[in-house]
Amino acid sequence: MAGDSTGEVRVLVYQAAYDETEFAAVRDAYHVVSKRLAGVPGMLGNELLRSPHDPTALVVMSRWASLAAFQEWERGAEHREDTAPLRPYRDTRTAAPFALYEVDASY
Repeated sequence: MAGDSTGEVRVLVYQAAYDETEFAAVRDAYHVVSKRLAGVPGMLGNELLRSPHDPTALVVMSRWASLAAFQEWERGAEHREDTAPLRPYRDTRTAAPFALYEVDASY
């Protein structure tokens, strides 16, 4: 039913790029990581987002079928290796490198 909790989660990983050359490198790394993660059980997809108010601020948002699916992948040995290309671009201006949200309602 529309509006009800879906059980899905969103994971936001904060990235930063301080010029267009670095942004191109983040975009390239995002595509490498996305191809590595294609077919991971429970992952529904991901997006690279860029703030229109602060073009140095980027977020990779991934969609997961459930918290359990995300946690299983995160515990796996491939997790750190698969996401390594993006790690140099983590946004150190944020208090935490990522955030996790459960979908409470959606339409």
